[in-house]
Amino acid sequence: MSGRASTPHRHTAVTCTLTSSSGLCNRPGCGQAHYNTGYRHEAEPLARHFSDVFGAYETIVTPSGSCGAMVRELYPRMGERARAEGRGGSLATALAPVVPKTYELTEFLVDVLGVTDVGAYYPHTVTYHPTCHGLRGLGLGDRPRRLLQAVRGLELVELPGAEECCGFGGTFALKNSDVSAAMGADKVRNAESTGAEVLCAADNSCLMHIGGTMTRLGTGMRSVHIAEILASTKEEPDV
Repeated sequence: MSGRASTPHRHTAVTCTLTSSSGLCNRPGCGQAHYNTGYRHEAEPLARHFSDVFGAYETIVTPSGSCGAMVRELYPRMGERARAEGRGGSLATALAPVVPKTYELTEFLVDVLGVTDVGAYYPHTVTYHPTCHGLRGLGLGDRPRRLLQAVRGLELVELPGAEECCGFGGTFALKNSDVSAAMGADKVRNAESTGAEVLCAADNSCLMHIGGTMTRLGTGMRSVHIAEILASTKEEPDV
């Protein structure tokens, strides 16, 4: 994803999944990969560093539902477990500042800025995949769809089995590769059945998995982050 698609406001930090063109690629990770793989204690220094780096900002926006869910849902749990293990409340105190001000991109646009029409133009047929962390963890609901429906030139078509997982799941895709690949193939076949040119989602990890499956199956479809669609205009189209 280009930096142009998720440009930060002066008092807003944009985290995660940004390429070097954004100038933000050296921002720290949230510790999700370690935590979800069972390395809870090893994730703690990363979470502390994340809070140290981003805690001074008024708002933290991530174009990754999984990273948003990590901060909002799991940082409080990390602090609670550290306390329950007799290690005191320092971790909870260190992580607390970033929890309430971290937003996934679409909820920031809709809930904080009160915007659904960002002036985008994207003349393609698109189907939308609600990723698990956004759907079940953050409860994004129809926010991404409302943004897509306001994009000029875009035809939004329903994805059969939309709420079914794509099979990525971080290290799940490595530990259970056959199951992951089968789930990804199911998702791609459903997407292909819509006749859409593009499948979009709000999480690059899922898009990486789905996009790779599309390539292997030779569908001709593309996987595109919703931020790229919202950043596309007639003057600067994302083709």
